[in-house]
Amino acid sequence: MNTITITWIAIPFFLGFTIFLIPAVARYFALLGTIISAGYALQLFQESAPLTLNLLDNFGVTLVVDELSGYFILTNAIVTTAVIFYCWRSDKSAFFFAQALIVHGSLNAAFASADFISLYVALEVSGIAAFLLISYPRTDRVIWVALRYLFTSNTAMLFYLVGAILAYQTNHTFAFAGLKGAPPEAVALIFLGLLVKGGVFVSGLWLPLTHSESETPVSALLSGIVVKAGVYPLVRCALILPDIEPIVRIFGVGTALLGVSYAIFEKDTKRMLAFSTVSQLGFILAAPEVGGFYALTHGLVKSSLFIIAGSLPSRNFKEIQSQKIDTTIWIALVIASLSISGFPLLAGFGAKVLTLKKLLPWQGILMNIAAVGTAISFAKFIFLPPGGKEKAKPGFWMAVTLLIGGLIAANGIYLEAYTIDNILKAIATIGIGWLGYLLIVKKLVIYLPRVLEELEHLFGMMSLMLILIFWMALA
Repeated sequence: MNTITITWIAIPFFLGFTIFLIPAVARYFALLGTIISAGYALQLFQESAPLTLNLLDNFGVTLVVDELSGYFILTNAIVTTAVIFYCWRSDKSAFFFAQALIVHGSLNAAFASADFISLYVALEVSGIAAFLLISYPRTDRVIWVALRYLFTSNTAMLFYLVGAILAYQTNHTFAFAGLKGAPPEAVALIFLGLLVKGGVFVSGLWLPLTHSESETPVSALLSGIVVKAGVYPLVRCALILPDIEPIVRIFGVGTALLGVSYAIFEKDTKRMLAFSTVSQLGFILAAPEVGGFYALTHGLVKSSLFIIAGSLPSRNFKEIQSQKIDTTIWIALVIASLSISGFPLLAGFGAKVLTLKKLLPWQGILMNIAAVGTAISFAKFIFLPPGGKEKAKPGFWMAVTLLIGGLIAANGIYLEAYTIDNILKAIATIGIGWLGYLLIVKKLVIYLPRVLEELEHLFGMMSLMLILIFWMALA
């Protein structure tokens, strides 16, 4: 299994670079790489114990793959496959498919990392490849957005690297477990880097502009899986270090409430989905024990929602509320919106029930409020009028069918959620959200300020977050 794991990590990079030599096979090689990852992820769920590979024992450079890794790797495989399907009949060049595959491979490496150095390398590679995907259209607007993303990401990773070195000086290991007993400044620097990279809380306010201005398949890739590379190590650290877990849970609740507060009042479809991503990352962090399952369901649903949003006649909610949407596209939109809202018969229901079940008492009320806010946000999609006749883009139905089919299949992971109490609570939560939307939110015209999303303020927020995390680690 060790040899298989090393080969699995190397294959996407090998295929990605081969695409540059043989552009004609770009689509097929990209698809082959994701299928291999899906097979490897499914194999992990059959393993009875975690697989550990010590690459550099003296420095604690280690790979660990287990069920938690399996959820993230499977999400990566399905989301990237859907993006490839969506672009299959487009005019995307071999360069695009190669970069998508390199992002895929570097994320796989991040989800197998159990030390700060191999994670750093994986995050940096994924960041550069994601930058190239964001800037792919080569317009002035997207190039600025891509450079903004790269600059913010690299600055955050510099903080992270300094923190990793400080942690190594304390325990002489780069392993995640070496964070125990590390000075609070090391914890603060590492966490700041990961929070920014993952788009969590105010550190993640770079995310809405980046995800909303990118092309549809790139937005699906970013929100569906790329940001989870920063969230995964936070979940892993929370599971192995009891002193770290409270900090992760606090940020989970904070980002869930912050993101949903913006999403409720957002008038742009893609920005609403981006703010929802900020919020949904909070659900992953709020209950680390089941974060992998929630990451899977969110990755599938958010990728499908971005792809569907790309086929709507407008990004402005006010405009599309007065237009009819193609009925089949509307049905797909409603199914995805119901899943993320936690409706039974879809994977989002089981994920939400399991997450809320694993919360600490102080988290319960706040996360239930966030769940109602999610229902309000996606009521804006559900109550759009069907009946239009616009055609979906080539590759649309292949991608959406895969993602929604995944949501239906993943519903079987936690069938214990189907009790009368859980079903009634889910329906009540969604019902309250819909009433809140129809009676209050739909009639409001509130424009939230975007000042905190400006580049200079993003770095100001990093400084404040560094102080906050340092204080939390010290306490």
